[in-house]
Amino acid sequence: MAKITYSRADGTSDTVDVPAGSTVMRGAVLNGVRGVVGECGGAGQCGTCHVFVDASDADRVTPLHPLESEVLDTTAVPRRPTSRLGCQIPVGEELDSLEVKLPDHQLPPV
Repeated sequence: MAKITYSRADGTSDTVDVPAGSTVMRGAVLNGVRGVVGECGGAGQCGTCHVFVDASDADRVTPLHPLESEVLDTTAVPRRPTSRLGCQIPVGEELDSLEVKLPDHQLPPV
């Protein structure tokens, strides 16, 4: 189990327990965290679980996969050097106290 904090652009945040073996995206969706959509259900195809991982935590998360990198080029909010898809970050005890920042929106404005 790991406590993950999801910080939104408006300054609010949620800290939730995410079981080992789950993902950062799944933890947010199952706990009703606003700001994470996960439209494709975790298949790494939609980009609606876009998060920003602090550079100081980069060594705690799995490396960026080339296909994940391609999807990050299509997110509603432009990617940053610390962008990741939450569905591609598996949770284990090593991620306890991880904080991810959420973009101000996940879907293109209508």
